[in-house]
Amino acid sequence: MKQVSLSGSPRENVGKKDAKKHRKEGNVPCVMYGGKEQIHFVASDKAFRKLIFTPEVYIVNLDIAGKTYNTVIQEVQYHPVTDNILHVDFLEIQPEKPVNIGVPVKIIGTAPGVLKGGKLILKTRKLKVLALMQHLPDEITVSIDPLDIGDSVKVKDLAIENLTFMDSPNTVIVGVRTARVLVEETPAEGAIVEGAAAEGAEPAEGAEKAKEGKGEKEKK
Repeated sequence: MKQVSLSGSPRENVGKKDAKKHRKEGNVPCVMYGGKEQIHFVASDKAFRKLIFTPEVYIVNLDIAGKTYNTVIQEVQYHPVTDNILHVDFLEIQPEKPVNIGVPVKIIGTAPGVLKGGKLILKTRKLKVLALMQHLPDEITVSIDPLDIGDSVKVKDLAIENLTFMDSPNTVIVGVRTARVLVEETPAEGAIVEGAAAEGAEPAEGAEKAKEGKGEKEKK
């Protein structure tokens, strides 16, 4: 998995007032857990843009007070109105412990169903996997070459060595659906169209009387 470095500074105080002060200074309050100790620190808001606002997933090498930790982002809290980053949780990776993390899906190939006019639908953009740090892939490749109209690839169809998929086996990753086509309906042969009399049918009683009245007027 791709790696990126991030520098942080330890927080001397922990609390809402202290966190608000750091945010005004352009920093994001963070916490790292999962190892021997829990560490509270701050990092530049700008440093998170390439980490969070991207489909990629990274192992983050945190440098805090001269010590480096291998981590992954576990949770990000955003402001409900401005969408600014309020807080970030990091999980320290232990070489001997598997990590539960979402990995991006990459679609490859050409689906026969699409060539026939079907529509390709990507239902799942990331899959949760459980694996040791050294086995974590940059992405999970899914081939759509076998997909005809109505077919799909589910989690249970994938098998990757050293990875355990945490999503439901029946979760659909990608599929091909029938494209909607508007078909003009025409009456079936022999069907009676509303408002038109069927051939050979007797006219209604009211219609017959109206016809007789019209004939009498013409004679006069």
